Amino acid sequence: MEQENQTAVSEFLLLGLSEKPEHQIFLFGLFLPMYLVTIFGNLLIILAIITDLHLHTPMYFFLSNLSLIDIFFSSTTVPKMLVNLWTQSKAIPFAGCLAQMYAFHLFGTMDSFLLAVMAIDRFMAIVHPLHYLAIMSPRVCGLLVVGSWLITNLQSIVHTSLMAQLTFCAASETPHFFCDLMPLLKLSCSDTHTNELVIFAFGIVMGISPLVCKVFSYTCIFRTIFRIPSALGKWKAFSTCGSHLTVVTLFYGTIFAVYLQPASPTSSQKDKAAALMYAVIIPMLNPFIYSLRNKDMKAALRKLGGKVAPISPRAE
Repeated sequence: MEQENQTAVSEFLLLGLSEKPEHQIFLFGLFLPMYLVTIFGNLLIILAIITDLHLHTPMYFFLSNLSLIDIFFSSTTVPKMLVNLWTQSKAIPFAGCLAQMYAFHLFGTMDSFLLAVMAIDRFMAIVHPLHYLAIMSPRVCGLLVVGSWLITNLQSIVHTSLMAQLTFCAASETPHFFCDLMPLLKLSCSDTHTNELVIFAFGIVMGISPLVCKVFSYTCIFRTIFRIPSALGKWKAFSTCGSHLTVVTLFYGTIFAVYLQPASPTSSQKDKAAALMYAVIIPMLNPFIYSLRNKDMKAALRKLGGKVAPISPRAE
């Protein structure tokens, strides 16, 4: 009987956001435009930064990387969710599930690390403006991004490798719209103690360290801004980090709102709501947040629009 329950699992079933067929088309029609806006908006940000020499600065270098990560992050979960909604299929192969889990944690953690790196950049620009260009050199900026990639890849590789060694029960349904660590661990028939310890250890290091970096940076930034005598000077200093602070607030506001509540029978719904915010809502909002309040970005987008606008044929 025990062997029957521990047969090899070739695929998992993602129960998704709703099991009611009448909801499937509505959800597909809701998330497809959001995904397209995410891809198009972040691509515009990247192209505008690449084509405008005025935006070849550390701040916009990190922003272009953030936009690229947002494209990858959203593409990790949303296309598969859309396919499942359209076909009303719930299956995902075992290997595809592990790949999705790897990518989700890679790009999700990379998002957090890049926001921390951007906080450091704003800290240097506002608190140490005279040394900003010397310290935030192209080499240092590149090392910060490459270092973030290496650390987040290590985390994802460890989690995925440990998950691949587990045995899964015949009942392979997970109440989620993508493959995630904790829901998959609940399906395992193996001892998951090691996995849970590794998740806890990485959660402390990879979760707390970027948060501490952001809190420290903005504490110093606000202290410096408050010392500026003129209101105009304070506004100019704050405007350079306003967009980034908005994104950070959205990111951690979601975490605190969802996960700092007592456990309840609706915990799986909270997890799905949080994942939707991370993987769909915030990546879609980022291009608007960073462009609508930024004169340089708006000017670059207008220039880009002028370059790609169709040229009318000359009159013969």
